[in-house]
Amino acid sequence: MIKKIFLAVITLTFIVACSSSSSDDSPSVSPDNFDRGALLTNLADNIIIPAYQDLSEKLTTLTADKDAFIADANQTNLDNLRASWLEAYKVWQHVEMFNIGKAEELTYSFQMNIYPVSTTDVEANISAGNADLTHVNNNDAVGFPAVDYMLYGVADSDAAILTKYEDDKYKAYLSDLVNQMESLTETVLTDWTSSYRATFVSSTSNTVTSSLNKFVNDYIFYFEKSLRANKFGIPGGVFSTDPLPEKVEAFYNQEVSKTLALEALAAFQNTLNGTYYSTSATGESFKTYLTELERTDLSTLLNTRIDAARAKVNLLDDNFYSQVNSDNVKMTEAYDALQLVVVSLKVDMLQAFNVSVDYVDADGD
Repeated sequence: MIKKIFLAVITLTFIVACSSSSSDDSPSVSPDNFDRGALLTNLADNIIIPAYQDLSEKLTTLTADKDAFIADANQTNLDNLRASWLEAYKVWQHVEMFNIGKAEELTYSFQMNIYPVSTTDVEANISAGNADLTHVNNNDAVGFPAVDYMLYGVADSDAAILTKYEDDKYKAYLSDLVNQMESLTETVLTDWTSSYRATFVSSTSNTVTSSLNKFVNDYIFYFEKSLRANKFGIPGGVFSTDPLPEKVEAFYNQEVSKTLALEALAAFQNTLNGTYYSTSATGESFKTYLTELERTDLSTLLNTRIDAARAKVNLLDDNFYSQVNSDNVKMTEAYDALQLVVVSLKVDMLQAFNVSVDYVDADGD
């Protein structure tokens, strides 16, 4: 009899233990009644589409200035072309994070802003005269970095650059670069305004493939890799034995790396807070989502850390190449400040939204 009672107690203990283990494996998620559709609608209608529309307009201007330069390669037309390149490049900083839909399908960002540019590939393409610029092997020979090289790096002085453009092959390659950028952007924008917008805003569930889950992952990936690592960490030598100043964004212009980085940081923060593109109005956002989840502390911390990172970036020289060479400590301090934002995003915000990371982190942070 005692033996039977003992066995019964053991069995009951086993059942309770298994039940407890099963419960521990299932995360406790607070009820989430936030209107994800409203957030997606604000993203699409007031942030993403307007930014693409502005980029499309800026690239139309770039194309017109490119055509004028090709027709008459003089200093005035070169200056105009350089100015429109920079204006378009600044707006690009507002759309690069939106790697979803047609942009993801086309690997749009790879064809618009892979740097450092391979000057070897560019020059080989110019010599060949018939390169397929859409081929994956040419991702480092197209887009804004390639135009940077074509406008600032093909020779040592403006006079010598203008002489280069007496060669029709240089004119043809510059034209092809800009035309491709404009065409790709128009394709992505048209997809958003014709069909993808409805798909995006209607996908409100909390699943791996839903719009917000994918967007949150792309948004964080962009900050971690394209902004923090590419603009600061890689040239600052965070991932290598020595600094790599030649890997800064807009290397050949030499004077706008900081401008582009600050533009990107502002765009990222505006998206966090649901701020409309080019205005101060706001709508539903990651910030209001966190408020709904009673995590106002986290949205406040994110904004505080982004502001602190901006303060560090503002201490840098306009020319990041010079900054790395003269005082790289300031560059790595900016990186460290950005890394604190990554922690809040990748751990705390994802946990609050009950979203899992969908990409592989390979740089050990």
